[in-house]
Amino acid sequence: MFITEMNVEEFAHSECHIKLAVDDWALREAQKLRNDVFVVEQGIFQTSDHDVFDSSAYTLVATIGLLGIPDAVVGTVRIHEQAPGVWVGSRLAVDQAYRSVKGLGKALIAMAVSSARAQGCTAFYANVQLPNVGLFQRLGWQALGEASVHGVQHMFMQANLDMYLVEHDPSRGFIHLFKQPSSKARIERRV
Repeated sequence: MFITEMNVEEFAHSECHIKLAVDDWALREAQKLRNDVFVVEQGIFQTSDHDVFDSSAYTLVATIGLLGIPDAVVGTVRIHEQAPGVWVGSRLAVDQAYRSVKGLGKALIAMAVSSARAQGCTAFYANVQLPNVGLFQRLGWQALGEASVHGVQHMFMQANLDMYLVEHDPSRGFIHLFKQPSSKARIERRV
């Protein structure tokens, strides 16, 4: 079988890989995405969202690519240990073009909490922008109270750790499958 009448521009990615960013490219692309979301789009920061936590945080990414080779970071979140056993997730960002992908934010959150659990996490918290509180509540998170973070209202929330697996090797990560759109490609049999 071979595929005909398909332009590369029409190709739709069918999955993304959610994992720990382990190379300079992934870290750089995650930082670019954070800049696009928090500086350019939301205007929360004037020039950069980089802060003191970046030096000790683990950066997790959602990448897309072809044949297992990543060519774009479409989501990111960072996690860090604030105190022994107490972990915090922050800077959850999804590329605007991928926000309609069902489950992508959920997958990033799951990888964040699961990775922290593997490091001995006994409590996991996040300051969540108010429009995203419903998503976190559907994932079993508990609202603990409102807070202003960089001038933006957030809800301080705690994850229910029992709802998340332990991810012992976040550098391997997992695959999140996209819902397949109809394709213009035609599959033919060679005779």
